[in-house]
Amino acid sequence: MVIRPVDHGIFASSGGGSAGAAYFGGGYTSVTYVDTVDKFDFTDDSRTTLGTGLSSARYYLAGAANSGTAGYFAGGADPDTATVNKFAFSDDSRSTLGTGLSANRKSLAGAANSGTAAYFAGGESAGTVDTVDKFAFSDDGRTTLATGLSAARDRLAGAANSGTAAYFAGGGGPVSTVDKFDFSDDSRSTLGTGLSSARYGLAGAANSGTAAYFAGGVAAGSVDTVDKFAFSDDGRTTLATGLSSSRYHLAGAANSGTAGYFAGGNYPQYDTVDKFAFSDDGRTTLGTGLSSGRYGLAGMANGNV
Repeated sequence: MVIRPVDHGIFASSGGGSAGAAYFGGGYTSVTYVDTVDKFDFTDDSRTTLGTGLSSARYYLAGAANSGTAGYFAGGADPDTATVNKFAFSDDSRSTLGTGLSANRKSLAGAANSGTAAYFAGGESAGTVDTVDKFAFSDDGRTTLATGLSAARDRLAGAANSGTAAYFAGGGGPVSTVDKFDFSDDSRSTLGTGLSSARYGLAGAANSGTAAYFAGGVAAGSVDTVDKFAFSDDGRTTLATGLSSSRYHLAGAANSGTAGYFAGGNYPQYDTVDKFAFSDDGRTTLGTGLSSGRYGLAGMANGNV
């Protein structure tokens, strides 16, 4: 049974007079997995819940966005699926792509080169995979990169420097690896400096043109760590202020130039949404969180490029 509450690896401003919004879809509550999509308006961080949720209830899915146009939620469990739902930012209507992922999979990660393509990497599909599927925004056509991740892994996180590169970090093992895909030719390199600790179940968000942030996850135990990678040289620092609590299987989204948002996670299931101002990396926690505490959700955003 799907429970929908009554009140519930990113970027150009949306139409209709809105400053854009972050969207957090799916996940597992303390009772069941859901099709809920919560939307946080960047003008005032207020939350609404879309009248039309995902096409099916699921968790361990991934999100990516073509800002100003549409956001995508891909894959997930239960059961494992190849479905890719597309939400038009003009009216938040949902469609489902005729071509889904190249295989049913869960625990994957997403990132986007806004205006060009979305990338969905890794995950579990009858075993952990290194697959990276690419969806061209021009026609939603799917290709699969000849070069996948540097190793098969699931429960990783994605973030992107739109126009330049996508980053996929961490994952099952756990590992500290950060793979970088150059958007000019989709070639892969691996950063010399990885995460500050090996972990899985983390989340990513990016201030395009400036830095990527990877938050939370599980190392020896769940952590509140937020690692920041400067796009100028891919150097890593760790924020003095981490998440408001240690948690994993959370989701990230960003309003580039303004703030990153990290939502949900477990254990127990959190409805918390932490906001990091890109001006000084200061953290606040939204007065209104998710419509229900949940983990294994996904995030994407219609924000600034």
